[in-house]
Amino acid sequence: METLQKSAATPESVWAMFQETDRMFQETRRIMQENAQAQKKSRANFEKSRANFDREMQEIRRIMQELAQSQKETDRKMQETDRKIKEVSQTVGGMGNSQGEFAEEYFFNAFENGKQNFFGEKFDEIRKNIKGIEQDDEYDILLINGKYIGIVEVKYKARETDIPKVLRKAETFRENFPKYQHHKIYLALASMSFYPEVEEACISAGIAIIKQVGETVVICDEHLKVF
Repeated sequence: METLQKSAATPESVWAMFQETDRMFQETRRIMQENAQAQKKSRANFEKSRANFDREMQEIRRIMQELAQSQKETDRKMQETDRKIKEVSQTVGGMGNSQGEFAEEYFFNAFENGKQNFFGEKFDEIRKNIKGIEQDDEYDILLINGKYIGIVEVKYKARETDIPKVLRKAETFRENFPKYQHHKIYLALASMSFYPEVEEACISAGIAIIKQVGETVVICDEHLKVF
């Protein structure tokens, strides 16, 4: 039987082993250096990306703050505008009410001073701002005697849209005041100023025209109808 024997190490084999080990060591160090460089580059890229992200987020926050401030300023201006519009509306509304009250007082006083002789009739009573009972109507000026009722609608500035309102007063008056249901009714529109087309509409409808001319109240009732 043959016996296997290990060959004895020689200086050449030892040197070859040393060289191989050194080669493997150098290769391992090279790989580790490459990995370290790759990690360093990756970390640098990450830091750069994070810096860009932080910079972009700061810009977004700045823009959002500007938008919020702009919205706040816009809201403030809108509130100020709403306040001014409300003030103007109140002023205009107050002026309209004042003008209407002035016109009513002016014509009512003119009727009183004129001894209540209108439309060819002498009226025993004159009343103002009478509210209806059944219908939601208000009669600016009423002239009353035993047979006739004079209903005068007063406007500071008359318009064509006022004509149907005046005609309706003849219908609702008898409903509101049944005791006058057998009275004949005269209708009139009194105003501080008339457009020509409004006067023409009054004439066509049989409504008397009462207007201010200078310091005098003029009544045009040649076309007057009885309702």
